[in-house]
Amino acid sequence: METVYRVMDALLPFELFRYAFMKNALLALLLLTPLLALLGTMAVNQRMAFFSDALGHSALAGLGLGVLLGLSNVTLILVLFGILWAVLITRINRTGSASSDTTISVFSSAGIALGLLILSGSGQYNKYSSILVGDVLAIAPADILWLAVALAAGVLLWAALYNQLLLTAVNPQLAQSRGIAVKWVEYAFVILVAVAVMLSIRWVGVLLINALLILPAAAARNVARSVAQHALLSVLISVFSGVAGLCVSVPLGCGVGAAVVLCAAVCYAVSLLLGRALRVHLQA
Repeated sequence: METVYRVMDALLPFELFRYAFMKNALLALLLLTPLLALLGTMAVNQRMAFFSDALGHSALAGLGLGVLLGLSNVTLILVLFGILWAVLITRINRTGSASSDTTISVFSSAGIALGLLILSGSGQYNKYSSILVGDVLAIAPADILWLAVALAAGVLLWAALYNQLLLTAVNPQLAQSRGIAVKWVEYAFVILVAVAVMLSIRWVGVLLINALLILPAAAARNVARSVAQHALLSVLISVFSGVAGLCVSVPLGCGVGAAVVLCAAVCYAVSLLLGRALRVHLQA
């Protein structure tokens, strides 16, 4: 990491990034935001905007069960439980016994309630309460390596699944007639989102993870005119929001996660105005 730090010092000769923890936070956001942006484009197209919210809330339940089982590896607990929760939600959705938003809401509420019940009952709530808001300033170099691996794997899987997911979202019957294994593509997507969310949630927070996943993709969709534009603009908006949020949070003394999400929200508001102006221009 020392070599990376020296390169960053040369490229970013600012007082703000003099400290190692700020460099770590910047690297983490540069890795997290593109991954969440790409997955967000899938989630928006699949009409699963609140799916990541349910996964985020399930993190508390995963931590609670980990405490009961005596497991100490927080990241492993979160990833495994997130995958289980995502598969369960998808499995119930596919039965058609309830609408998808109802199922997601039920799992979201149950996840956070179960987690709070276990953690508060075992006296561990204060130890893990920071996961609600996250703290990217506390990220360690070892975590950055895992995020880099997750970004590389996520981009490869996104590229492999995107066309199939897009066709599945538009017309599942047509996708199936084209030989696409719709069920397994959906499972692969939700598992990918679960892993990304659970790897990110310790630094972004339960309360903010859904906004960071969806807002850049939604903002990009307001102004994009093609699939490629949607993906590119989503990544650019997400990275900008991450860097801008980090830069303004320190002098303002506010939480980094909240500042990042608010920057993304501003981008969404601007995209609404730009999208409307573009439509008027095209109609003229």
